[in-house]
Order: sequence, then C-alpha cells, then structure tokens
Amino acid sequence: MEKFDVIVIGSGPGGYVAAIRCAQLGLKTALIEKYESLGGTCLNVGCIPSKALLDSSEHFYNAANHFKEHGIKINSPEVDIEQMIARKANVVKTTVAGVDYLMKKNKITVITGHGSFLSKNTIEVTKPDGTKQQLETGKTIIATGSKPSSLPGIEIDKQRVITSTEALQLKEVPKHLIIIGGGVIGLELGSVYARLGSKITVIEYMNHIIAAMDETVVKELERILQKELDFEFLLKHKVTAAKISGDGVNVTVLNSKNEQVEIKGDYCLVAVGRKPYTDHLGLDKAGVNINENGRVEVNEKLQTNVSDIYAIGDVIKGAMLAHKAMEEGVFVAEVIAGQKPHINYNLIPGVIYTWPEVAALGATEEQLKEKNQKYKVGVFPFKASGRAKASGDTNGFVKVLADESTDEILGVHIIGPRAADMIAEAVVAMEYKASAEDIGRMSHAHPTFTESFKEACLDATAKRPIHI
Repeated sequence: MEKFDVIVIGSGPGGYVAAIRCAQLGLKTALIEKYESLGGTCLNVGCIPSKALLDSSEHFYNAANHFKEHGIKINSPEVDIEQMIARKANVVKTTVAGVDYLMKKNKITVITGHGSFLSKNTIEVTKPDGTKQQLETGKTIIATGSKPSSLPGIEIDKQRVITSTEALQLKEVPKHLIIIGGGVIGLELGSVYARLGSKITVIEYMNHIIAAMDETVVKELERILQKELDFEFLLKHKVTAAKISGDGVNVTVLNSKNEQVEIKGDYCLVAVGRKPYTDHLGLDKAGVNINENGRVEVNEKLQTNVSDIYAIGDVIKGAMLAHKAMEEGVFVAEVIAGQKPHINYNLIPGVIYTWPEVAALGATEEQLKEKNQKYKVGVFPFKASGRAKASGDTNGFVKVLADESTDEILGVHIIGPRAADMIAEAVVAMEYKASAEDIGRMSHAHPTFTESFKEACLDATAKRPIHI
C-alpha cells in the first residue's frame, strides 16, 4: 500500500491549490479526482466556462447595440451558438491543461477515481474501470465541493429543466428562459442568454435578489437588468412545480397574494444554490461528523473532529466561493506543516459577473444598523467618472462605509465597470485597517475606474469628493 503524507480528495480550486501548497512545503502529496478532468466544478462547469460565455455574449451585445455610437458600422451581427460553446470548451480545456501541468511540476501524484475512507488513515479509490486501490495517508484534506440544489416538485431532466451545467452547453438560444432563483448563478447565466436574445424571467422567493448583498446595490442591479436586458423579476413568488410540456416547461408559482400563476417557457434553469458533496465518502468509517445541512464540521484550524482529517471549500461552513476555497487550501497545508497562517473571512470578496459587475467586501449597511454601529457613508457614481464616460459604462456607483469615529473602512460595495478587479484595492486597504482618508490621500492614475473608489472615500471622510 503506497503511503503519502497528505491525500487531497477533490481537485477543484481548493483541492488542487491545497495539493500544490502541500508539495511546496515538502510533503509527499496525492490528489484524488473522480472525473477524468481536473479542476472541479469551477474550471469545468462553473467559474471559467460561465465567464467565457459572459465575455462572448457581451461582445455580441455590444456589437448589436453599442458599436454604432463608437463610430463602428457593421452588418447586423448573428449568434453562432455552436462556435460560442466551442470557444468556451477550448477555454476550459486549456485551463484544465494548466492544472495538469502544475501537478506534474510539483510532483503530485494524481489518481483518477472515487476516493472514500476505509479508516481515518486509509483511503480506497474506485477507478473508472471498477478496480480498487488502497492508499495510506498521514493527513487527508476533504475538498469535494458541492452540487446543484433543487426544490420539491421539480424534476431536473437536464433537457428542458436544467442546472447551470446544462445551461453552459445549450445547442440553441432559448426563446424564453425561466430562472428559478435570483442568486449569482441565475443572474450571470440569465445575462448570457438575455444578451443573445432570450426573454428572461427570474422567480425569487425573497423580496429582492442576492439576499446577502447591500440593498442599495441590489436595487440598482435590478433596475439596470430590467432596463438594459429587459429582465422580468417575479419577487416574493414561491415555485410549487415545474413540468415539461412538449418542447417547453410550465412553471407553477404562488405569488405574494397566494394566487397560483403559471409561467411558460422553453427552458427552466434551476439556480437555487448548491449543497455540499459528501456522498459515498465513507465519512462514517473515518468517524467524521457532518451537521444537519450536510456540511463537514471543522474547528478554527479547519480540522474535523478526527485530528488527521481536514476539510475546505464548499463542504464546510461559509460562502461557496472558489477563492475562499483556495485560501483555505493554502491555510490547511500550512497548518499541517506546522505553520500559523490566518484567514480573515470578513475580507473574502463576493462578486457577480453581470454587466455592470457587482463586488462587495466587509459589512453591509444593513449589518451595521443591526449591530447599532455608528458609521458614515461615501458614494461616488460612475456617471461622474471620466474613464467611465470614455468607455460608455456609466451605470452604478462605489459605496464606502466607514466607522463614524475612527474612519476605518468597514465595507465597500461596488456596482459598475470592472468592479471585480476594483474590489482588490479594498481588500488590501481593509486588511491593513486603512481609513477612508488614507485612500482619499493616495494617488490614483487618471483616468481610471479606481479613481471612483478614492472619490467615494473622500465623500465618506469629509463629504469633499472632487468630481461631484
């Protein structure tokens, strides 16, 4: 039986990063992945392919709607959905190949098959051909990620009633795509197909989309998606059934008045979140505890109740984000090696890759009110930004929340162009406990989108922004 210092089960962003960091620290490391392709959900059917389609659809939308104002005349563009999907597949292929290269570079043993515990230090791998291999390990890192959730009364057939996986490889542009769930996945994929010509109806049980984000940002996103892409939002609606009818789907909902309404479309995307993937891992044989939500229970060192077993990413508490899993992968590897790393979970940014993009960090205004913490607000709209005017991306704003007495930045919320990149400056600032005045006094290149962060900080500090 081959022995390893560390075995990582699952090769998503958390798993493969954990394996690399373990190898860098001199630990003999193996990575077990049940699929032929490394990278997990994120690289294969999540973050990477969705961004590829978002970019492709944005190019098409701009060609159809905005090129003329830039002085670019073209014939009416047409969608080649097969080529769009093929390009997406190639992006995935090259990205996965990069992970393969990193495994070889770091001398990590990659084993294809389903890994499960026989005991706390023995892992059995069932390979695609049915054969089994047993491995001995000093430490194990569970990084098996998550899978799409559903709702009672909905049968996902993967043809008409689909998950995000199938939505990334449709062979046609839907005429009417019904999306159950007003979260990140639904809004991003809805944006893809809205730009290509689909009618989009989003059904959300709550009274607003993206429940965890700052309400002013959420309301602005709703407004822009309705205005720019003609999204239809059915808020405070409860889905009771989704049934296939011929070449379409009938979705039955109860509205806020408890009246039954039927919505007809040709595809229905179920995007109501994800749940931890811990099926058939043999956690009981290893003695690992999971909670009532199916998540693996861990302590502050991300260690389970079994000292030699750790868990990271979507299978444990916290936001289901690839970059959160990556940070945890590095964290656990360094803990195993005897180091003392840290993660500030308050400073894990959340991003929505619609256009405009949305990015959030730290506390929301609602959370500060709930804690009775005194704060001040600074806001700067992109319509006052020279760079945003030049690119034609003037929707949205930067919102900064700072402590009323100390001026320390407590939260940053951005809806606007390149918000996903801009939020990194806020992460650095808040990691070092910067005040709004600190950012307001720092030079920012002109013209850039990031000047808007400086201006919002100036607004929060002393209501003295320069350009509004």
